[in-house]
Amino acid sequence: MNWKRAAIAIFAIVPLVALLGFGMTRNPKEIPSPLPGRDAPRFELAVMPMAPLADGSEPALTDTVRLADNRGRIQVVNYYASWCLACRDEHPILSELAPVYRERGVDFYGILYKDSPNAMRRWIAQMGGQTYPALLDPTSRTAIDYGLYGVPETLFIGPDGKVVKKHIGPVTRAVLVSTLDSLIASGVGSRGTGAGFPADSAVSQ
Repeated sequence: MNWKRAAIAIFAIVPLVALLGFGMTRNPKEIPSPLPGRDAPRFELAVMPMAPLADGSEPALTDTVRLADNRGRIQVVNYYASWCLACRDEHPILSELAPVYRERGVDFYGILYKDSPNAMRRWIAQMGGQTYPALLDPTSRTAIDYGLYGVPETLFIGPDGKVVKKHIGPVTRAVLVSTLDSLIASGVGSRGTGAGFPADSAVSQ
């Protein structure tokens, strides 16, 4: 009877091994998302103050970003965290290109994922600063709405409010420039500085 038990065990294990093997061949950046082509889930998130009060306490939250308010402009929404090693690779690129593209009709936003404001502020300081708003999402509600697989992830939202592209993993300069230049060239972007931040005028590739 032992051979029967062995055969049953083998038949039970083989599908699991095959499934694991298939999963190992998949590129996580190619995981399909149902979002592209659909309306971007709306959010209303507080802007994280870049400095705590003198006593170390959190300042009052006075600024809020509402996705719907920026309809007509291209939005780049990046999920990141201070504990995310891969986020270090993309942050300097995002921070460099954000002011460059702002006057061309593009707004950049970073959304904290399962992180504290103090930890994120220290990380941003270590990374040399940030040129776009950091948004607080303490309940991770937007991460759920956007089907976040993990950090970093970047979403490109068109001026019509629809998700154009979802990039999983560190976003590169090439992806940012090619995606945004393509959207701008198609005439979908609008001019203006947006978000009250200063803008530059040229992009280096």
